[in-house]
Amino acid sequence: MTDMLTPQMSHDEAVERFTGGLAPSVDVIAPFNGSDRLRPDGRPKPEFRAELRKIPNAMNAFHTVFNLGLPALYISAAVAIDHPIGWVAAYLAMGVYFQRILTLHHEAAHRLLFSKRAVNDWVGEKLIGWLVFGDGGNGYRLVHTQHHRDEFGEKEPDFLLYAYYPISRASLRRKMVRDISGVSGYKNLKPAFVGLFKKGRRTRAARYLSGQLAVFALFFAFGHPWLYLFLWLLPWATMFRVFNRLRALAEHGGMTRSDDRRLTSHNIKQGFMAKHLFLSQGIGYHLAHHVDSGIPMANLAKLHRALEEDGYISESFSYPGYWNFIGKLWRKDG
Repeated sequence: MTDMLTPQMSHDEAVERFTGGLAPSVDVIAPFNGSDRLRPDGRPKPEFRAELRKIPNAMNAFHTVFNLGLPALYISAAVAIDHPIGWVAAYLAMGVYFQRILTLHHEAAHRLLFSKRAVNDWVGEKLIGWLVFGDGGNGYRLVHTQHHRDEFGEKEPDFLLYAYYPISRASLRRKMVRDISGVSGYKNLKPAFVGLFKKGRRTRAARYLSGQLAVFALFFAFGHPWLYLFLWLLPWATMFRVFNRLRALAEHGGMTRSDDRRLTSHNIKQGFMAKHLFLSQGIGYHLAHHVDSGIPMANLAKLHRALEEDGYISESFSYPGYWNFIGKLWRKDG
């Protein structure tokens, strides 16, 4: 019997065999019958939901302008300091930066960045999605919808990313090496160049590469074109890959297909660094996000507190921190 997914295998069999290794057992998840403000599936009832679903346009505008300008701050500081420590610090900061800016892209994909749809789509998808290694189209939104519609379902775009955990220590090490060495980034970038020579893919590939030409032009205009490689392309292709994989696994790694979101999404307590640096703007409340994906990230903390206070989320299946969770990703026997 194979221990790998094959084309002949049904999806139900794949879910049964290759998912759920880190999902809590059903006996540690207390039945939840709802409360004054929550439905039995955790979703907020109408009055509470209306409160939570208000999009904070002014706050999101600030976050957008701030995050679009943040690279200029990091890079200007590194140039002014002109010391190896400053260059390395800027490289690391830019690795985290891509996590921050793509949080806004994710918010726009849910149509929650701005209440006016045209503004939401233009800023979040066409601008941010174009500048930050995308083609400025709506492809991510369409694919991401499938992820929320049925986690680990037949159309789950990231099934293989989340499946098989816990894995061997050697396997996890290989994945991390591929990420930090730029191999994963190269695999992500290569289709854009190949697409230029493929009928039906040229337009998207050209849009993708034009975004990077625009970013390079900004570096060139400020007199530091070589920094595009060191403080834009390299952090995205290396450090961000590590952060992005760990974030994705902290959301769904080793979980399984279920109508109960407590079996599809992890709940991990956030320390100061995680909450304000790596998972800023509320993106770390991922179980709450999957309970109701129509709630803006700014209000996820409020929903999360309600889920805890009313008994939907409990200590029995929550991780005390991200280091504790990362330690569960590999099998202790290998």
